Parts: sequence; C-alpha cells; structure tokens
Amino acid sequence: MLRCVYLDLDGTLLGPGGSLLRRADGGFALEGVRALQACSRAGAEVMLYSGRRQGSVFECARLIGASAYTFEVGCGLALDGSVEWLTDGVVPSAERGTIHAQIEASGAPALLLERFRGRLEYHTPWSEGREVSHLFRGSVDLVEVDAVLDSAGFGWLRLVDNGVVRAVSEQMAGLEVVHAYHLIPAGASKARAVARHMQARGYARDEVIAAGDSREDLGLASVVGCFWLVANATERDPRLADEVCGRPDVRLADDGYGAGVYEAVITTLAERG
Repeated sequence: MLRCVYLDLDGTLLGPGGSLLRRADGGFALEGVRALQACSRAGAEVMLYSGRRQGSVFECARLIGASAYTFEVGCGLALDGSVEWLTDGVVPSAERGTIHAQIEASGAPALLLERFRGRLEYHTPWSEGREVSHLFRGSVDLVEVDAVLDSAGFGWLRLVDNGVVRAVSEQMAGLEVVHAYHLIPAGASKARAVARHMQARGYARDEVIAAGDSREDLGLASVVGCFWLVANATERDPRLADEVCGRPDVRLADDGYGAGVYEAVITTLAERG
C-alpha cells in the first residue's frame, strides 16, 4: 500500500521557473500532473515540502488540493489548517518578533556574510519577507560554516544546502556552482517535518515514499520507505550521484523534474501492485 508521497517543489515537482507544466528544455509537460493524478487514483496523500515561504507553499498546496505541507525547510508544518513550529522553542512572539527577526538580531547572518564574503550573499528577491530562514546563495563548506557558528556561540543554528540554483550573482562571478542555503534553527529539517506528519497521520515508513533534488531532501531517506532523487539533481551537482551510490534507501530517477516524480510514483505502484 502506498499511503503518502512527499514531494519537494522547486527542482522536483516544478520545472524551470517554478512551472508545473515545463520540462528542462522549456517544452510543455504533463508528467507532474499525471503523477498527482496517479496518487489520487491510488488513494495516496500528497504532501509538499519546500524551502519556500509559507504563503507560497500554501498556494501550491491549495492548487493541487493538498491539506498538509511544510515550509521554510521544515521549520513549520501546516496540517489541516493549523501550523506547528518544529524549531525547538525558537518561536514567533509579540516581544521578539518572527523567528527570522530573532535570528537576525542574534548577529549570526551578519557574521556569515562577513566571514564568507564573496562566497555567500542573500538570495534576493526570494530572501525577502520570510518568517524563519535567512536565505543565501553561494558556495561554502558546510563543515567550515558549522565550526564558525559553533565558535561564535551559534550552535543553535545550522546552514542547510537546499540545492543548486542558477541565479546570476555579479558579486560572486568566480563561483562555478551556486547553491541555495538556509540559516535555520539547528533542530529543524525537512525530514523532521515529514516524520511529524507521518506520526500525525499514522503512516508507517514502508507506506510512504519521497522525491527531491537536494542534499537536504536526501535527509528524508532516513524516515521514508524509499527516497527518489530526480535526474536533474545529479546533472546540476554530479557529486550527489557518488554520495548516494549503493544506498538501498535511495533510487535515482532516469528523468528530471515532474517526469522523474511520475517515474517514482508509477514504479512504486507497479512494484506494489
């Protein structure tokens, strides 16, 4: 039985430019819609997970008729109309403002921007109007970043690699590959939000699958029955293919974006048929 499919948005269900109906070459594509239709016919819930702001994910969830989603890299879980913060006590308050404001007031974002000048900058305009995460783009060593945060007393935060982006950055012209990074409370993750949703719904691990395109998405492999990495993920970041090689809990789709999601759903249903 397949009871739920967890889908990342940008770079997974959505094609270039955030379009549900476009494939990598810009042509019209329906595979993403067909994947959603296959889930509906099989009685499987679809839950969206994303680094996007809550309002943006809400609109996507409403568009496909989903009643649950997680936003800002798993920091918040919206379930049947209510929101649960999965940020270990760092929550919005009248006195301290949003979680985003609290992180900014701590000085951690300014520290990283100064320490990694030329390798890290705000991912404008998508970095604006956020409730939780500080969204950057660039290319940094996450181990080095963790050490900088820990030594400065910011162990309660972590920088998350949420995949390769193609945004032009004049200040970072020397970087070969540009990633999107989120600075969030250390305990938050997409995997944690998915696990919480599974708990709330009563889903067992072998009853759910997930598809994604980033290192942060790969964390879901620890909580779902099978994680599918869409083909465009390894095309953008070839190191991902080496990292998942031989892992029994991860499968590589032959296709990218919505077509890769369709492949994951149809293959799973056929194998469990």
